[in-house]
Amino acid sequence: MNLRDLHYLVALAEHRHFGRAAEACFVSQPTLSTQIKKLEEELGVALVERAPRKVLLTEVGRDIADRAREVLNEVEQIRAVARRTRDPETGTVRLGIFPTLGPYLLPHSVPMVREAFPRLELLLVEEKTEVIVRLLREGRLDAGILALPLHEDSLHVEYLFEEPFVLAVPLSHHLAHKHGQLKLADISHESLLLLEDGHCLRDQALEVCHLAGAGERNGFRATSLETLRQMVSAEVGITLLPTLAVKPPVAPSGNLHLIEFRHPAPSRRVAMVWRKSSAMHGFLLKLAEVFKRLPPGLLDPRSIATPTRPGKPPGTAARIGARA
Repeated sequence: MNLRDLHYLVALAEHRHFGRAAEACFVSQPTLSTQIKKLEEELGVALVERAPRKVLLTEVGRDIADRAREVLNEVEQIRAVARRTRDPETGTVRLGIFPTLGPYLLPHSVPMVREAFPRLELLLVEEKTEVIVRLLREGRLDAGILALPLHEDSLHVEYLFEEPFVLAVPLSHHLAHKHGQLKLADISHESLLLLEDGHCLRDQALEVCHLAGAGERNGFRATSLETLRQMVSAEVGITLLPTLAVKPPVAPSGNLHLIEFRHPAPSRRVAMVWRKSSAMHGFLLKLAEVFKRLPPGLLDPRSIATPTRPGKPPGTAARIGARA
C-alpha cells in the first residue's frame, strides 16, 4: 500500500467513475483500475462494485476511502509544515467563501492580500456554508470565511467584522418616503423576498423577520442576491441586503431605495475559520488580520442609504450613493 494508491481510491470515491477519477489523477484509466485491483488484492476485500455505467464503493470501500482521505490530509499537513518553515508567506491557501459575501468582499480584500503576501497563491472556492464546512473537515480547504454562529468544535474561529443590513424597497413603496432611520417595528407588517434554502443569509433574514414580526413573501425564493435586487427594482417586493452588496464596485440599480436601520441595526457577523489541527495556524492568523483591515467606511450603511427629500413625488428616482 502506498500514498498513490490511496489517492486513486479517494478520487474514485469522489468521481464514481474510473475515467474521470483517472483524469483527476493525471493517469490513464487502465493504470488507475489496475492499481485499485492490486489494492483490493493486498487488503483481501472488494472495494468497488463495477457496473457498466457507474462505479459504487462497497461499504468497506467507503470506510477505507474515508480513512485514506484522512491519511492524505495528514500527509499534506506534514508538507505544509515544511513549506511554512522554509518560507511562511509562500505556497497556496485554499479559501472557501459563501456566495452572498464572496463577490462583494473579495474585490476589496484580494488586492490587500496580494500586497501583504505577494508570493502567496490564493485559490478561492465559492460554496454554501455546509459545503465549505465539509470541505474543511475533509482537508480539501485550508480555511473558510463564513457567517456566525458556527456549531463546529473542530474549527478555530477568528472574528473579522460585523456587516449591517439595509432595507431595499422600490421607489413607489411607502417606506421609501419615510424620514430618518428605520426601526424594526416599521417592517412588522411587511413580507420580505428571501433567498432559497441552504443560504445562510436566508436564515439571518428570517431571524430579522422574527424579531420584527415580519414575514416571508410566499411563492418566491431567489437563488442569488442579484435576483433579489432585480425583483425589488421590478416592484415585486422588498428585501434585506448586506451593506457590502450595495457598495462599489457593484453598480447602482434603478428604482431601488436603500434605507438604513436605527442602531442597533440587524447585521451578520463574519469570521475566518480553519481546522484547529491545521499546520498553517500561525500564518492563517496573519491572513485573517488582512481581511480585518477593510477600507474605512466600507461597512457603514450611511454612505449608501438613499436620502428622502421632502416633497419628492412618489416614483421619482433618487440618486443612490456609493454602491447599489
